[in-house]
Amino acid sequence: MSKLTRVFVQVQSLYVKSQSYPEKSRYVFTYMIMIRNMSKSSVQILKRYWLITDGNGREIEIHGEGVSGTKPYIASGGELHYTSGIVLETPIGTMQGYYVMVNEIGDEFNVEVPVFRVAIKTHIH
Repeated sequence: MSKLTRVFVQVQSLYVKSQSYPEKSRYVFTYMIMIRNMSKSSVQILKRYWLITDGNGREIEIHGEGVSGTKPYIASGGELHYTSGIVLETPIGTMQGYYVMVNEIGDEFNVEVPVFRVAIKTHIH
């Protein structure tokens, strides 16, 4: 949650077996993001940052504008849902990051996305 505004992020990840090739060290995952704006003003997503770590400890950083090719607004009390994906060389990994947002009066702030796991369910201990 942001300290300046009340914006919450929930994430759910899923292994995509039909697009994965374990024999080639290719594991595909989707992750579904829900961002809920519980503040009194609308917010806009300007940028995103992800730190992805695979099961071997290899890190990949992603910096990008907006989400899904846009810089969406989320109205007060509203939600934004989107799905994206990653490809890892291992059957388990983690993601974490943040969104850079701006509120109606022009204040920029970060909304943290706490670390979450992407994994084939049979590989979770």
